[in-house]
Amino acid sequence: MSETSHPVESRADATRLRLLEAAVDAFAARGFHGTTTRDIAAAAGMSPAALYVHHRSKEGLLHQISRAGHERTLALVLDGIASSDDPVEQLRRVMHDFAAHHAQGHTAARVVNYELAALSEEHLAEIAELRGRIDAAMQELVEAGVAAGVFDVPDPRMASAALLSLGIDIARWYDDRAGWPPEKVAEEYSRIALRIVGAER
Repeated sequence: MSETSHPVESRADATRLRLLEAAVDAFAARGFHGTTTRDIAAAAGMSPAALYVHHRSKEGLLHQISRAGHERTLALVLDGIASSDDPVEQLRRVMHDFAAHHAQGHTAARVVNYELAALSEEHLAEIAELRGRIDAAMQELVEAGVAAGVFDVPDPRMASAALLSLGIDIARWYDDRAGWPPEKVAEEYSRIALRIVGAER
């Protein structure tokens, strides 16, 4: 590899990132179908042709945004579970980080969670697999708490779905001007989560 290849790759990576960020803002503001490639390119300060140099299509951009968001969510759920052997502390950490993530990145989270129908069949199947792993991890956590006698819920599957829905919906309503910093939302949501499973201390 030549010495000049690193700056070139860095510039290309920076350009791809600019286009992804512009796509997030455009999809969040107009929806996937209401956004054109020209809108995305203009927001990134580029020509429409430049978009296709770095990304195959508008749907390809949405796929990358959605995959990255779901992979990040899966990682934070698994990290939260691995942080303790106590289901109460595990759930507290998972919901804190889950809520903080959706509040801090609420614009991208809206795109990740509410534009799935625009994905191709192949890409939607990939995202569905990631969502299934997130669902399963949360359900296993709730089931572990019930088995340990620290959670009291009649239906762990329903409780885990409610917990995930609670965090995901932050992306729909959260606004930086609301007066609640992400950390405050995260702390309150972790307490609400413990009340849902009957484990608030």
